[in-house]
Amino acid sequence: MKEMMKNTGIILVITIVAGLILGVVYQITKEPIAEQEAKKKQEACQEVFPDADGFEPAEAEPVEGVDWAEAGFAQESVDEVMRAVDGSGNALGYVITVTTKEGYGGDITFSIGVRMDGTVNGMSILSISETAGLGMRAEEVLKPQFAGRQAESFAYTKNGATSDDQIDAISGATITTNAVTNGVNAGLYYFRTKLGGGAVNE
Repeated sequence: MKEMMKNTGIILVITIVAGLILGVVYQITKEPIAEQEAKKKQEACQEVFPDADGFEPAEAEPVEGVDWAEAGFAQESVDEVMRAVDGSGNALGYVITVTTKEGYGGDITFSIGVRMDGTVNGMSILSISETAGLGMRAEEVLKPQFAGRQAESFAYTKNGATSDDQIDAISGATITTNAVTNGVNAGLYYFRTKLGGGAVNE
């Protein structure tokens, strides 16, 4: 019994010390991690809206209030919306961060810049873990195709894009292509329905 109590006491002390160490490490690393996340977010905003002078939280309908399944985006969601402004505080458009769960290797998260007329200003891929040499080519193949395009929604094709609303699929990675395309469409849907974005060709 004494041996058991002794061992229990030792385990208790180890647990308490380990907990204290973890708490100290968390406090030390919490601020630098938060700073890095804020920096990454700022860089993503600047990448998709290089002509903006600043970014601020958008006054919009809460993203959690959107019925994505009803809208046809059961695997997509908008995580955050920032308003891109010029030096006078005038709105240039929005930076919409989207996560799609349709990726071949898991979730894909990216930000798109959308101008007030609905033009996709740019894309910044924040998190992706697709197959090397295939889906991971999204940065190289898909990202440039959306920039400067204006469409209510996009579709991908394997036969060569012939209109502004078509995107050339990544060869051998149609799942990734589909996921990113649906994610962009979800962002545009939120822009039109919740941010008061102008209709295409309005």
